[in-house]
Amino acid sequence: MTPITPADLAQRIAAHRPAAPPLVVGITGSVAVGKTTLARQLAQALPGTVEIVSTDGFLKPNAVLEAEGLAMRKGFPESYDAAAMAAALAGLKQGPVTVPAYSHVTYDVDQAAARVVAGADIVLVEGLGLAPAADGRRPPLDLLLYIDADEADIIAWFLDRFMGLWRAAATDPTSFYARFAHMSAEEARAFALSVWHGINRPNWLEHIARARPVADLVVKKTLDHSLLLA
Repeated sequence: MTPITPADLAQRIAAHRPAAPPLVVGITGSVAVGKTTLARQLAQALPGTVEIVSTDGFLKPNAVLEAEGLAMRKGFPESYDAAAMAAALAGLKQGPVTVPAYSHVTYDVDQAAARVVAGADIVLVEGLGLAPAADGRRPPLDLLLYIDADEADIIAWFLDRFMGLWRAAATDPTSFYARFAHMSAEEARAFALSVWHGINRPNWLEHIARARPVADLVVKKTLDHSLLLA
């Protein structure tokens, strides 16, 4: 593997810009692997107008997930409005597209935060739901980037993120994580670890990782957040 910086990666991506923009690039990988962070770094390094779209906005609202018995399957393929996401990705090539948004504070789709994406030279689509379907078809993307990492490192990042949100919820009763405020730090960490092993790990291995062998670019992220090009 070869060390690579986000700026180097941006150059590789920019080389694929089509004559008629936008270039639509998918960025996927496990929960907590750093998809959003890398998308922001790439957006700063890429030329032209760059928009970032998160696939989290295409999750079904919590009320729908609960009604369908999918509350504990959030992030799995069936928890997304796949038709809406496919239509939006395809529509990015045609003109303005309204994309939904998601709040990691309320842990639900935020209808009021939907926005219109138009006129971009490059659109970075980061999140889950970008692995190929059961029949092998990829989502309508020009490029697919997969972020890999050792599981121990992903767990460390996931626990850090969970505990940060848990601590912030102590002064924010509207936060989804306020429901865990009664837990001690040790209990909260143990709960987060159970979420990883019970939900996020199976989703990663059974679904998300299917994107790796078909990705155009694969980078491995190390514990110190350095990148290696596979």
